[in-house]
Amino acid sequence: MQATRNPFADQPETYASARPHYPPALFDWLASSCRRRASAWDCATGNGQAAFDLAARFEQVFASDISAEQIEHARRAPNLHYSIQPAEQTDFPDHRFDLVVVAQALHWFNPAAFWPEVRRVARPGALFCAWGYDRLHTDAEVEHGLVAPLLRTLAPFWAPGNRILWDGYQDRDTAFPFERIATPAFSIEMHWTLQALIDYMQTWSAYQRSRADTVATAAMDQLFADARQLTPEGATLRVSMPLKMVAGYVPGRA
Repeated sequence: MQATRNPFADQPETYASARPHYPPALFDWLASSCRRRASAWDCATGNGQAAFDLAARFEQVFASDISAEQIEHARRAPNLHYSIQPAEQTDFPDHRFDLVVVAQALHWFNPAAFWPEVRRVARPGALFCAWGYDRLHTDAEVEHGLVAPLLRTLAPFWAPGNRILWDGYQDRDTAFPFERIATPAFSIEMHWTLQALIDYMQTWSAYQRSRADTVATAAMDQLFADARQLTPEGATLRVSMPLKMVAGYVPGRA
């Protein structure tokens, strides 16, 4: 079920600045795959990153989240409308949207409640698409000296739902109710400083949970300190994050 307490609500400014941006080609594909572009819903919008890019391609975009803190720091556009409400029960009218998207959040939802809400608010023939980023890859030295050991330290602190994303939103986990369509292979590609990479890692929900464990906290703080010796100050790293996706059309005649 979508969490009643958003795990990212305590750090909205850091989340907004440290999280990577999705590739423009993703939003071009979404727009070109929709039969109409009048209205889109970005569900569990967080800082509005996906909603803002959709607003350049759709007449009206509605973005919702349970976190008022995230909404407060979200990006704005004239045709972008924010609301604070859960994914599984919204006040949107029936058959409103030509597109429904969930970015980096489907694994937090209650499928039994969410899918009927999608059917209710989506127009017949609307496109549904959810995505999230997979394990990151970076330069070998940082990969072995920071990323791999940090992931080992954080392993006990991930919520069970994260596996749903890592496994690619399998039907057994999501009860996906629509016929799946093929999606292109998208990947987030960045050149980050080591500090930017660390800032991003510290937005992970598992990292936030781990701070209550003194042993894990000490181990990670040491990893971050040691990692600063791996690259020259100010040097950039290649960071890649493939996207896992699931998409399908809501049945019915458009």
